[in-house]
Amino acid sequence: MNEIYAKIAKLSDKFTAMAYGLTTDKNKIDNAVQELMLYFLQMNPKTLSDIYDKDGIEGITKYGAVALRRSLTSPRSALYYKYEKYYTHIDSSCYNTSFTSNNDTMAYSVANNKNIANIPNEKVDNYQWTKLEEIDKALEDCTWYDKKIFELYYYEGNTLDSLAEKTSISRNSLFTTIDKVREILKKKLNE
Repeated sequence: MNEIYAKIAKLSDKFTAMAYGLTTDKNKIDNAVQELMLYFLQMNPKTLSDIYDKDGIEGITKYGAVALRRSLTSPRSALYYKYEKYYTHIDSSCYNTSFTSNNDTMAYSVANNKNIANIPNEKVDNYQWTKLEEIDKALEDCTWYDKKIFELYYYEGNTLDSLAEKTSISRNSLFTTIDKVREILKKKLNE
C-alpha cells in the first residue's frame, strides 16, 4: 500500500492543474487537493488497491479527478463543510470588484472571490465563537464515544447513512447517540 500512496502523492501537481479547470481561487484549489489526498488515505485500502491493480496509476488519476470535481462543485462535500460554508458568508466586503473599459463599452463586474484573505481587519462579533467554545466545553463531559460520533456528524458534515457506512455502526444507533448528545447540550447550555 505504501507504494500506491507514494504514487498518489506524486499526482498532487496533476490534481492541482485539474482543479484550475473548475476554479481559479488558489486557496480553494490547495484545500481541495489536500482534501483529496486525505480522502485517498482514508479510503478502503482494498478498493484502492483494486483500482490500482485494474487500471494502474491512470485509474487512480481518473478516480481522483471525479472525487476532486465533486469536492469543488458539491455543497455536500467535505471541502464545502470545512471551508466554504463558514468562510464565504462572513462579510459582504470581501467581494472583489473590477472595472474594465473597452473602446466602446464600459463594464463593471463584481467577482465572487470570497476567501479569508479578502476580509478586512475588523472586529468580529465574538458571540458565535463563544457559543462554539461552550459547546466544545460541554462535549468534554460526554463519553469519548458520544463526543466522537457527534463531532463526525456535525463537524465533518457526514450524513447518518455515510457515517453508518464509515463506522459500521447501525444508523439507528448513531441517531440515538446524536440525539442523546443534543439533549445533553441543550440542558447544559440553557442552564
